[in-house]
Amino acid sequence: MLITWVLTALATVVVVLTRVRLSREEGGAAGRLSIPQGILNTHTIAGVPAILVWVAYLLTERPILGLVGLVLWWITVAAGLLILARWLPAKGRHSSGPATDTWGEGPGLSVLAHVGLLIGVLIFTVFVATGRLF
Repeated sequence: MLITWVLTALATVVVVLTRVRLSREEGGAAGRLSIPQGILNTHTIAGVPAILVWVAYLLTERPILGLVGLVLWWITVAAGLLILARWLPAKGRHSSGPATDTWGEGPGLSVLAHVGLLIGVLIFTVFVATGRLF
């Protein structure tokens, strides 16, 4: 069960920090492409309830909460992977290099966070499918 709680805490950090990093009104987040606000909103709107429902599932172990939590987690992961698209190379005559910010250089932090979230949700899915929390 400790693994599940640690992964839940890490997933919470990903949801919160993604919102903080990308919610600048000036569009000053790092990357090559601008990400539509709707994708960021989807990441947050699905991510926060995913955290709450998932914690309720961990405390009660009610299967319906696990299933609802997983659906919300998968929506959050899909939005997170779309957020990673901001690092795809831009093509064209007027394209420029990636924008930077104070969070770090390159996509490393975003890749670590969102691929890590994908792996965590895959593990959550296995836990729910097998009925065993570790």
